[in-house]
Amino acid sequence: MTASKSPQPLRLKKKHGEGHRPDATAADGARLMQSQSLRNAVTAGLIVIVVFCLLWIAVSSLTGRVFPWLTVLLGYPLGLAIRHAGRGVDWRFPALAAALALGGALLSNVILAASTTASEFGTGTLDILRAVTSMTWPVFFDEVWNVGDSFYAVLSAGLAAFLAPRKLSRTEFYALRMWRRESDRHQ
Repeated sequence: MTASKSPQPLRLKKKHGEGHRPDATAADGARLMQSQSLRNAVTAGLIVIVVFCLLWIAVSSLTGRVFPWLTVLLGYPLGLAIRHAGRGVDWRFPALAAALALGGALLSNVILAASTTASEFGTGTLDILRAVTSMTWPVFFDEVWNVGDSFYAVLSAGLAAFLAPRKLSRTEFYALRMWRRESDRHQ
């Protein structure tokens, strides 16, 4: 039997390529590393946290209920914002996303508690936040923050860290691997 060049109708499409190496160099990998911006990632992350706090306060005041599981949703836009703004390919960006998610979960709970307290006392949220003292924190962690909030914060951090790194094509990954080999040789 001879091998035919006609496609077989019941065969799956090959996704692994034709067998030759991609046209990438170590310089392409260096450009990928230089395009990263930790400052942009931090800025985008802080903007997402502020917007999330405002949205969570709005949802809570409209419904008259506090939904603590909304903290998990913080991780999704936070991870995507860090991915697109930071364009990171190394370990710093998932670590940054996880740290911002944990800090954002705590901050948003503090601001939500202040907003809820402000509506009960008929004053502004900023007035409540300005009145916070060192004696306020033990009350906050006893009455507001609980194990569930910690669990949701960790889930949010995991989701943000998973979504934070830049998705690379095969050629970009190969170029980055070549750049890392070059930099290891020169050290």
